[in-house]
Amino acid sequence: MGTTPETPRDTPLRGAGRPATRRPPRRTSAGRRTFTSTLRALDDLASSGARVAVRIDDLDRGTAVLAGDDNDTLPVGGLGVVPLLVEVAAAFEDGRLNPLEIVDRSSLEPVTVAGIWQHLKAPALPLADLAVLAASVGDALAANALLDRVGLPAVRARLETLGMERTALLDRFRDRRGPDDAPRLALSSARELATLFAALVNSRAVDARVSAQVAEWLSRNADLSLVASAAGLDPFAHENDDHGLLFINKTGRDDGVRAEAGVLAGPRAGVSYALIVCFDDLSIAHRLRAHDAFRVLGLELMEYVF
Repeated sequence: MGTTPETPRDTPLRGAGRPATRRPPRRTSAGRRTFTSTLRALDDLASSGARVAVRIDDLDRGTAVLAGDDNDTLPVGGLGVVPLLVEVAAAFEDGRLNPLEIVDRSSLEPVTVAGIWQHLKAPALPLADLAVLAASVGDALAANALLDRVGLPAVRARLETLGMERTALLDRFRDRRGPDDAPRLALSSARELATLFAALVNSRAVDARVSAQVAEWLSRNADLSLVASAAGLDPFAHENDDHGLLFINKTGRDDGVRAEAGVLAGPRAGVSYALIVCFDDLSIAHRLRAHDAFRVLGLELMEYVF
């Protein structure tokens, strides 16, 4: 059976994309899965003025299953923590940082936008625990503490070595951004985020040990409210699923921004994915419409891997 040509990766569809023509994944004998409902939902968002970028890669074949405006650089909120975690894991591995080094919360500038450390009695924690908090609950104080220890220049250098030219961690988490602060926490593209998550599960993000460490941290992420909602996983215990589902993800949120990237693998196939939606958050209805698009994608990803 011969292969069929893929749709060009940068083919736009009013902010969404067209599915690439491809053979079925190697792990399945079923027919092709399509993402018709996802495309419709993303088209509707784009028609309403939202900026949409999506990318899905088949992990077996290493080819794009769905791509739309996936090379556009957009704000991604807390998803910018992932390259920070990669740099922290690399620093643990090569000895630049001690995972048990204690950080005192009082040494940090207060920030309340997200996380639980601000509510805990423990005034100080080791760097390794802060990495868990940053990955699992998007803890802003923990992420800022990690960033203080490695520094923005090191994260930028790591992004270069990872080949992520359209991704940048611009600043720390802040309750308010003034005129002298970066306007956003982080920027990235759907293509680079999907590629990074594929590299993590394929042991190619720096090296196998760093990849495994970051994937372990992200496997504890409790935010399963967007794409991941379709998997029916326990938000607090989903590392070992009884149905053979492999899943890691990270979400990003900001004013008018929702983003998620991850890896989903089942018995039929495995994919890395990223979806970024930038919208006018004028009402709850606008926000829920954006959230619904993530959930539609999640349902069709589950159909693809199962």
